[in-house]
Amino acid sequence: GYWTKLCVIWKRVNVLVTGAAGFIGFHISKRLLQSGYRVYGLDNFSSFYDVCLKRDRLKELEGVPGELNFEELDLLDTDALSSFLKVAKPDCIIHLAAQANVRYSIEHPVDVINNNILSFMHLLEQARLFSVGHLVYASSSSVYGNNKDIPFKTTDNVDYPVSMYAASKKSNELMAHVYSSLYNIPSTGLRFFTVYGPWGRPDMSTFLFSKAIFEGKPIKLFNYGRHRRDFTYINDVVEGLVKVLNQPPERNGQAPYALYNIGNNKPIELLDFVHVLEDIIGKKAITEGVPMQPGDVAETYADINDLVSNFDYQPSTNIQSGIKKFVTWYKAYYGYK
Repeated sequence: GYWTKLCVIWKRVNVLVTGAAGFIGFHISKRLLQSGYRVYGLDNFSSFYDVCLKRDRLKELEGVPGELNFEELDLLDTDALSSFLKVAKPDCIIHLAAQANVRYSIEHPVDVINNNILSFMHLLEQARLFSVGHLVYASSSSVYGNNKDIPFKTTDNVDYPVSMYAASKKSNELMAHVYSSLYNIPSTGLRFFTVYGPWGRPDMSTFLFSKAIFEGKPIKLFNYGRHRRDFTYINDVVEGLVKVLNQPPERNGQAPYALYNIGNNKPIELLDFVHVLEDIIGKKAITEGVPMQPGDVAETYADINDLVSNFDYQPSTNIQSGIKKFVTWYKAYYGYK
């Protein structure tokens, strides 16, 4: 609220956001700027997907009132990272930079090790050197693998990943725990569940399906459309992130470390997801059912009870209104009628 914003401006909290030109990074940076935080953003503008989209997000971000200090920088470049942080002096870090996409990770495992594990190691070292007050980092629902216990709980065994992407995110959780334990760095990992919304990633289903429907091209429905996903709207994710950022875990006789699922808690079948898109776009999809892909999982479903009870997290965007907002943005951005 108003008083929180005044306090933030008075103290002028410095937040480092990695992957600030990425989908979630852009949205959280925008929200932090609007709330009076001083944002230090980093992004390496990886060519994994359209760099123009990332540049346009950054342009949008630069138009938001507030103090944004942005640098194009790769976390693997330790000298450049160290120099930037000497200026930034971050009170908190939100780490979202990573090589995303489960299927990509199966074909390019070394990229994933470098961009998700080695880069996180560099960031942890900087968090230690600057005695950062809270490190919030992105984990993923992928860590649950083919877990058959539904919904997924953070207490579930996640020792059996089925992709290198999932293994890299589980590794991040373990590494963060080491640094929390040894160096007293409060850290919170958030296992994200299929985030979607305006300015999203072109490799994700909302984007791919919309493009195919508008262009009259077939949509490949893996597992014959029987996949169920806990689609979570971006604004709900940002709400959760801000709440978590402002309440670092305490030591209380153990490492100041926490782990939460952040999802919508209402999974839907992919076929139903396509039907909602069809209704909103006003055009039928051409669909082609294909078998499940290696590394994929049949269902994701977040147990968010801990996030609800500890932070009063309340995802409030249903799939119809979330997709409507996405399609409105998508049509405007790409010029579809």
